[in-house]
Amino acid sequence: MSTFHFTLIVDGTDLQDQLLIDRLFEAGCDDATAGSRDGVQYVDFDREAEALDDAILSAVDDLETLEGVEVIRIADAGLASMADIAARVGRTRESVRLLVKGARGPGNFPKPVTDPRSRHRLWRWSEVAIWFKEYRGEFPVAGDDRLAAMYNAALEFRHNRRLLEPSIPVSLRDLVRTCST
Repeated sequence: MSTFHFTLIVDGTDLQDQLLIDRLFEAGCDDATAGSRDGVQYVDFDREAEALDDAILSAVDDLETLEGVEVIRIADAGLASMADIAARVGRTRESVRLLVKGARGPGNFPKPVTDPRSRHRLWRWSEVAIWFKEYRGEFPVAGDDRLAAMYNAALEFRHNRRLLEPSIPVSLRDLVRTCST
């Protein structure tokens, strides 16, 4: 067993309510801490499991046993800013900026997943790690980053489907099974 740390963004019932905090614990989330910032509710987990996907699925299942709670996404699932990339690869932000721009290195740096005109761009760490592995022969690709990104896509798909078709419930487990076959 390993301990996996991740944060789930949730919507719905206020998890700061004392009654809900007790129900959260009773639902199996004794390894979690709920919080809220700027109207966004989140739950930090330190979940023991055999694998990351088991940890994520069990946390989502436990949270969603609470009436009115929906997990929308995994916070920062595999995303990295230019500063994050610099810190992870031991370079300066300027060095990474030049790699992004193509002024250094072999070019073809992964494209940001956010609007490229934005001052605050983000990249998928798994894509950046692959690029650095090909460029420098280092920074092994973390399967956990790709897995978290896949679950994030499934959570966001499910959330948006619920907005369009609220009468059709879709469990994350069913959605992941459907997508992986």
